[in-house]
Amino acid sequence: MAHLLQVDFKMNGPFGDEMTEGFSDLAKSINEEGGFIWKIWTENPETNEAGGIYMFETKETAEKYIEMHAKRLASFGITNVNSKIFAINSKLTEINKGPVR
Repeated sequence: MAHLLQVDFKMNGPFGDEMTEGFSDLAKSINEEGGFIWKIWTENPETNEAGGIYMFETKETAEKYIEMHAKRLASFGITNVNSKIFAINSKLTEINKGPVR
């Protein structure tokens, strides 16, 4: 069963086009993570927050990813990372046109 990972953290930028330019290689590398299905990147320059919503094939692959990702963020000086993993109700999500498998 697919699982959703929600991640957010404080970040002083970059945002918008600068974020896209700076993090494109990182975005491409995420595609190679085990069990990864998709990600929606989130940002709020007004509150200095960023993160993402991810879908993984299993809870275990989401857990493995967040463990690695928290270490990577710490190497950038970001240590207060909020993350939550949720099971997905695929049938209800499909009714609302959610991108589930």
